[in-house]
Amino acid sequence: MAKILVIEDEAETRNIFIKCLTYEGFCALEAENGTLGIKLAQTHLPDLVICDIMMPDIDGYGVLAAMRQYHATASIPLIFLTAMATMPDLRQGMTLGADDYLTKPCSLEQFLAAITARLARQAQLRDCLVAHPANRQAENSIFPACPRLSQVFAFIETHYHQPITLSEVAQAAGYSAAYLTNLTQELTGHSVKRWIIERRMLQARNLLRETNQSVRQIAEAIGYADVGYFTRQFRQVHDDSPQSWRRAVQLRSA
Repeated sequence: MAKILVIEDEAETRNIFIKCLTYEGFCALEAENGTLGIKLAQTHLPDLVICDIMMPDIDGYGVLAAMRQYHATASIPLIFLTAMATMPDLRQGMTLGADDYLTKPCSLEQFLAAITARLARQAQLRDCLVAHPANRQAENSIFPACPRLSQVFAFIETHYHQPITLSEVAQAAGYSAAYLTNLTQELTGHSVKRWIIERRMLQARNLLRETNQSVRQIAEAIGYADVGYFTRQFRQVHDDSPQSWRRAVQLRSA
């Protein structure tokens, strides 16, 4: 049973949402202000938070910022409720790491659809790791333990062998591209693009060491359509060409 926390200072609206969630089989938690909402999020670790933006004590932006700073709640998805839907408002929320927006008044169908879509996305990302234990082991060998970026690394792990963009990674993790760029650099010292390259280079080394595939075949297998571009990136990372790196490994193993 998914646990949903609703943070809303308007009692009537909050009660309608709580009754709807309970009727649909969710475990529903409620908070009438941001301060209590943050405490409940840290105590109960809900699967999803629905949060109003305009509240008297701590507004929705403050709630989201507090959640993203606390280790246990950093990766919990949050959907904003707002009567304001201007572009600056949307951008501010997405920069902080909001996952979606619902404009008030919204129908219960819209409310439930947004929740269902976000929970399905969370489950999909978790399944990617559960279904591929070998990939999970590879991930642990290069990606740092960082809850706020776990979905980012899970997406890279699943899709590194395909052409992927920063926007696609950000969308999968529920962040804006700008927010994700700053967050990844701040927490790891590397860019998202660098982590994609690192994961591809790990697989390139494995294939060079363990198979007889050509450099072109290896490049294509890890997401490079241009073998020359792959060779240049490999040389930048390893200060050696793929062919020379392979020969050196073979000599050491002989």
